[in-house]
Amino acid sequence: MKSRSLRPPSADWRRALAQRVQTLWAIKATGTTLGISGFFFLYFWVLRSMAPVAVTVPATAVDHWVAVSELALVPYISLWLYVSLGPALAANMASLRMYIAGALAIAGLGLATYWLFPTTTPAFGIDWADYPALKILKATDLGGNAFPSLHVAFAAYSGVVIASELRSLHAPAWVRAANWAWCAAIVYSTLATRQHVLIDVVGGLLLTGVAVRMCRTRAMERLFRGEPAVRAKLPTTE
Repeated sequence: MKSRSLRPPSADWRRALAQRVQTLWAIKATGTTLGISGFFFLYFWVLRSMAPVAVTVPATAVDHWVAVSELALVPYISLWLYVSLGPALAANMASLRMYIAGALAIAGLGLATYWLFPTTTPAFGIDWADYPALKILKATDLGGNAFPSLHVAFAAYSGVVIASELRSLHAPAWVRAANWAWCAAIVYSTLATRQHVLIDVVGGLLLTGVAVRMCRTRAMERLFRGEPAVRAKLPTTE
């Protein structure tokens, strides 16, 4: 009986990952670009429209404990690269539609909350001239649209989706851990840049939970079950 040579698991998952990224790549790239652009348009429109009536979200002891850091700007900005990995790893159109449904739920619920209950972050009494890089961020994103933090919501949702896809690819533990480390760094950056406070972070995490739960309803499962070969893999928090 001949012994079969086993390929290294690392080679298998890397090959599968590359195939995932190449699948529907034009649709993924175009959709991600248009989706982020459209979101920014609505986000800043709501921000400027509701700024005059925004209520300040109170800070907690945790917010004063987390130090301001210009280096936190790196993971903060990296969110828009991170969120692109979710659709990039989708195995088929059904999985891609499922991802879009969750992202739309987060964006829709978040923007609706900003419109109905506009909020802004506390001033903190910081001289932003001491933090030139953060000063530019503050001049662009005025601290409004605070609760819930969509930065946190999209990071957490992407973390859940990416983790699910990495498990299906049988990626090694260190890759899965790196995914959650990146997600945690983005969440931390929202506090360290003073773009959000702890209450906003909690709201963003709850919003993610609502979006994932909505995607797991029976009606949604029936809607996205249409792939004949591979069914859509629903995001899980496990």
